[in-house]
Amino acid sequence: MPGLYQIRGLDLSVMSFVEGDTGVVVIDPLISRETAAAAMALYRTHRGDRPITAVIHTHSHIDHFGGVQGILTQEQVDAGVEIIVPEGMVEHAVAENVYAGTAMGRRAGYMYGAALARGSHGAVGAGLGQTTSTGEATLLPPTREITTTGQTHTVDGLEIEFQMAPNTEAPSEMHFYFPRYKALCMAENATHTLHNLLTLRGAVVRDPHVWSQYLTEAIERYGSQAEVVFTSHHWPTWGNAEIVEFLSLQRDLYGYLHDQTLRMLNQGLQGAEIAEAMQLPPALENAWHARGYYGSVSHNVKAIYQRYMGWFDGNPARLWPHPPKEQATRYVDAIGGIDRVIELAQAAFDAGDFRWAATLLDHATFTDPTHTAAKALYADTLEQLGYGAENGTWRNFYLSGATELREGNFGTPTVTNAPAILAQLTPEQLFDAVAITVDGPKAWDLELAFDLTISDLARSFHLTLRNGVLVYVERAPAPDADLHLTVTKPRLLRLAAGDLNSDGLDVRGDLNVLKQLLEVLSPGDHAFNIVLP
Repeated sequence: MPGLYQIRGLDLSVMSFVEGDTGVVVIDPLISRETAAAAMALYRTHRGDRPITAVIHTHSHIDHFGGVQGILTQEQVDAGVEIIVPEGMVEHAVAENVYAGTAMGRRAGYMYGAALARGSHGAVGAGLGQTTSTGEATLLPPTREITTTGQTHTVDGLEIEFQMAPNTEAPSEMHFYFPRYKALCMAENATHTLHNLLTLRGAVVRDPHVWSQYLTEAIERYGSQAEVVFTSHHWPTWGNAEIVEFLSLQRDLYGYLHDQTLRMLNQGLQGAEIAEAMQLPPALENAWHARGYYGSVSHNVKAIYQRYMGWFDGNPARLWPHPPKEQATRYVDAIGGIDRVIELAQAAFDAGDFRWAATLLDHATFTDPTHTAAKALYADTLEQLGYGAENGTWRNFYLSGATELREGNFGTPTVTNAPAILAQLTPEQLFDAVAITVDGPKAWDLELAFDLTISDLARSFHLTLRNGVLVYVERAPAPDADLHLTVTKPRLLRLAAGDLNSDGLDVRGDLNVLKQLLEVLSPGDHAFNIVLP
């Protein structure tokens, strides 16, 4: 459609362009500075050097904002280019990529197959798009937060009407409609695949009931008007009747999984049993956009169970099991030793029962991670499970596990807590990020207190470490504090990373207080084991 354009295939997400009177509004500039810049250059090759009048981030996941500095500078923002986001977007984006960012990033390497070779024996995509790019992730502060459904805003002659959709695919998310083009952007809540209710990299469980309700609201608000619907993954859907049917089936998909999981849950089935029993109605089973290429019925059902019931299925024998390595050792001993386990696993493999073979070999490798035969057969088994998976992220998990069994730990290919994202941390978020790295037992006997002034923000905090807990309170510095530090926000970021150079540090009192704190910090491991103990 003239005036509406997308660039697909350069990253996990797609970048959309909506032309106004004089320039262009850019929606969701990919993960990395490099891929976003390439997408912008491709757009301008075909549409001319139109200035960017606004950038819209549909939600708080990194593939929808990470490339922003590849197309926009802070100077352009200061000169009037808008960055429009849903309420709370930056806080949620920073929290997700920093608080549990190390663990999520490591698992994301498996989920997106970022370390796999490309091709029929390796990564062929992630179901939601190609895979995650590995360039520099960035972030710029927004200039306008959208807070209310029905709120409108005009950019470069383009009227935009917004629909809030929080706690759906992301905690901060919104849809919006362009009356000029009769075009509806559904962010990431109606894609051409069943989405994740709990992404395999890890996240807070999403709410399928609320998700389906916001889809109903979108149909009611825009279903009689829209002639094209587009999202931040996959391709658009054209035609009013087709749009209503597409959105309705997507709505029914999440509503059905939610309601039927709860029905069976209340009949006493636990998550894994519901996942095996769940059957979609024919209209959903036969809709290509409802297939489990990214999310799956199996792990989404387990996510819904987890959302309502938690990790414990109610069977007391499963309340306090041994952790994986100790459990594996006992299973292997009970079965008759590791050679017997491998013999049984080989029989299961030969019979095509790869699920059982993987279970047996998981125990074998957790008992003896150096056992060459066990690791080789385990890798073969995971490969077969991967080749048979319709779901892109399942395939990537299986093949990534096989790769590490054969070649060793590949670490974290894409690090999301990049400097440009860390720079957007509020002081409170930064203190929280430091607090979760305190090695509690190592800090049990420490009692520390100091004052910190962030000069460029004109804010002061009192911090204490006691019983292994770092606590902060915003208040004026005390004249008799053991230590009073004055720093700028950028220098505080370096300080949190352990940089004690005097440059940029105004120190009054005993710097040893800060040194003692830094000595008990234990940062995350970007290469922790997954498929081995």
